Amino acid sequence: MVFYRRPILAAFAAVMLGSAAVQAQQDAPVVAAASDLQFAVAEIAEAFAAQTDMSVRLSMGSTGNFARQIREGAPFEIFMAADEQFIFDLHADGFTLDQGDLYALGRLVIMVPNGSSLTPDENLDHLAEMLSAGQITRFSIANPDHAPYGMRAREALRTKGIWDDLQPVMVLGENVSQAAQFALSGNAEGGILAYSLALAPQVGPRGSYALIPDSWHEPLRQRMVLLNGAGPVAKAFYAYMMEPDARDIMERYGFILPQDE
Repeated sequence: MVFYRRPILAAFAAVMLGSAAVQAQQDAPVVAAASDLQFAVAEIAEAFAAQTDMSVRLSMGSTGNFARQIREGAPFEIFMAADEQFIFDLHADGFTLDQGDLYALGRLVIMVPNGSSLTPDENLDHLAEMLSAGQITRFSIANPDHAPYGMRAREALRTKGIWDDLQPVMVLGENVSQAAQFALSGNAEGGILAYSLALAPQVGPRGSYALIPDSWHEPLRQRMVLLNGAGPVAKAFYAYMMEPDARDIMERYGFILPQDE
């Protein structure tokens, strides 16, 4: 019996260590982050874990949907919104510790998949020409009812004067990340997406893009906030977002940092 004891104890220890690791991850605070942050904030969370031995869990989605879930009691500890007004409203209604901090300004791009007949240009001239010729079959943006990047895309398309004409071919993503999937699927001519997604190695090689003038829409002022009940790990990650390593990652994904306004 002694012969088997050590392997059994070792196996038991391995199971217990694995269970502890799973439990630690389950206990990690949840960060509700706008979908334009999908790749940037994932890198930041990895760097944070490597430097502090603390971890957070990321939940990606549309800002409007997260705001609704927070009001319904979702157990998030940090909210990273793509539109600061949602945070101001939550604070006014008592859901946050304060009004948070502006962490970045976002930008819009028109992006088309490789092989698309649509050429991306900053003034959307080719989109307007192809639309007028009936050559656009599908064009994607995030849902403007609850996704800030969709709201700003709608404003830009209205500035160009083609919002109404695009309605019959518009495909709405639940958030800007899903809009990118639709736009680059090969079944659409393109879409209006977050610059941060176009710069991601997982997305950029799939197409080409052009920045849309930020004067065509209201600013994408992105604000984060600690929610009521946020614990020490959440507070540490929140502070880390303002550190040089995190800011460098944000800048690499095309975000304008607050001091650069």
